[in-house]
Amino acid sequence: MIQIYVNCWAVLAGAIANMGLGFVWYGPLFGKQWVAMMGWSKEAMEKGRAKMQKEGWKTYLPAFVGSLLTSFVLSYGVLFVSNFFVTTGISVGLMTGFWAWLGFVVPVTLSTVLWEGKSWNLWFLNASYYLFSLLIIGAIVPAFE
Repeated sequence: MIQIYVNCWAVLAGAIANMGLGFVWYGPLFGKQWVAMMGWSKEAMEKGRAKMQKEGWKTYLPAFVGSLLTSFVLSYGVLFVSNFFVTTGISVGLMTGFWAWLGFVVPVTLSTVLWEGKSWNLWFLNASYYLFSLLIIGAIVPAFE
């Protein structure tokens, strides 16, 4: 029987990296394009910005909990694959992150285009973020082993 012990520091580091990536991805890197693709007006953005300044923790706290969950589950997956194939290193983390993205994120997020009428460009931007997020977490986990 395989015993898997997830490193809590790896999970925390992965969650922090995920939040940092999201800040940069949807801010300085692609923020303007994302806002335009979402179809938000300047007024809506200003209203949202004011709300975030007052109550931002109500958004960031559950987002961080979600990041912790993502990091924990991917860490478990990386360690399982590593033990199953008796291999270690960053390549295991990157492979696990990629396959998790392809098998779970891609099919689930396609509904935004197929049923919600969002653009393929928006889907690509969001899906790319999830890919990089899972790859970063996947690279962090082996570093703590």
